[in-house]
Amino acid sequence: MVVQAFQQFIGINTVMYYSPTIVQMAGFQSNELALLLSLIVAGMNAAGSVLGIYLIDHAGRRKLALYSLGGVIASLIILALSFFNQSSESGLYGWLAILGLALYIAFFSPGMGPVPWTVNSEVYPEEYRGICGGMSATVNWVSNLIVVQSFLSVAAAVGTGPTFLIIAIIAVLAFMFVVVYVPETKGLTFDEVELLWKERAWGKNPDAQSLLVRTENHS
Repeated sequence: MVVQAFQQFIGINTVMYYSPTIVQMAGFQSNELALLLSLIVAGMNAAGSVLGIYLIDHAGRRKLALYSLGGVIASLIILALSFFNQSSESGLYGWLAILGLALYIAFFSPGMGPVPWTVNSEVYPEEYRGICGGMSATVNWVSNLIVVQSFLSVAAAVGTGPTFLIIAIIAVLAFMFVVVYVPETKGLTFDEVELLWKERAWGKNPDAQSLLVRTENHS
């Protein structure tokens, strides 16, 4: 559930829903150019998702999420810096914002796009998989609602640059959460994933291992 919430709170649907607005905030006032650039962003997201299908079973879920989050953090910092310097006469910072958007999608779509949904389909014991998967999906869409309803209000209140900086901080928290709590499930069967959680809960000492063996034999 936390990974699903982080997927939204690091700003993906803010970028997808408001990309024309963000482009105009960056200084490109032409509606046609803003729409064209937003379509390019959407195309990159689709292409990155296809790439993620390949990478998720080759790089692994956890590693792919970490690389993705690292790139997302860097991209959000670029976006924040571009808007902090928006008052500059140079149009360079507008193009820097476009670069930040493009890099954000390039890093997010192959990693934090598919990884939460893949992990969400693998980590639960069989008897709880349906209800837990549904709960996590609900968290995802509620988080999406919160983010898209609050983005423009927060940007108006504190500024666009600080808003992207806040999202970058959330992405750092997501990176730390994945490092500490998300296991690598690449190549594991559902039974092996369940055993992995039991080892985390009970430890790897001889008594716990004996209990795990008895539990598995009983199953």
